[in-house]
Amino acid sequence: MFKLPSPEDLRRKRHELHLTQSEVAKMAGLSQPMIARIESGDVDPRLSTIKRIVDALNRAEERRAIVKDIMHSPVIGVSPDEPVMKAVSIMESHGFSQIPVLREGVCVGSISVGLITEYITKYGAENVRNKRVDELMDEPLPTVPIITDISTVSKMLDTHLAVLVVEMGRVIGVITKHDIMKLISMEEEHENE
Repeated sequence: MFKLPSPEDLRRKRHELHLTQSEVAKMAGLSQPMIARIESGDVDPRLSTIKRIVDALNRAEERRAIVKDIMHSPVIGVSPDEPVMKAVSIMESHGFSQIPVLREGVCVGSISVGLITEYITKYGAENVRNKRVDELMDEPLPTVPIITDISTVSKMLDTHLAVLVVEMGRVIGVITKHDIMKLISMEEEHENE
């Protein structure tokens, strides 16, 4: 048995996809006031109008990027028992300001240029150079499952330098604000299809 979506179903799906009424209207070739009236139940639309809206929502869902689409993999990290100099070397050679501290594929902490600099200022370069990473490391970076949508990660990046992507408890990718910028080129590719 087929079920037509209710006005509430359409509104809920639009919110789930983080779309405005104007965006759905543009994709469906309708006006924003028409979308508003349909969602509120003020108008009884034709089946063809419902189909245009549903098709637009389905296209938007297909395009919705998830972390798997833009993450960097494999993740470059450092072991907690490595010397701090190893972490410094990794960050310098890759141009990173922060890296995860990994034990058997699980994030147990993080270490950053800022944190190392802070320790050097307090204790001197010679004292910091000889320490192990686990003596200086900070809290682990936040983690998300591989199917997390980009808008969720984008909000997390407002307060963190990076977000790790995990699958079955193991770190498999990393996302930074730079990776979010990939969405611009991805959107352009979709528009050119």
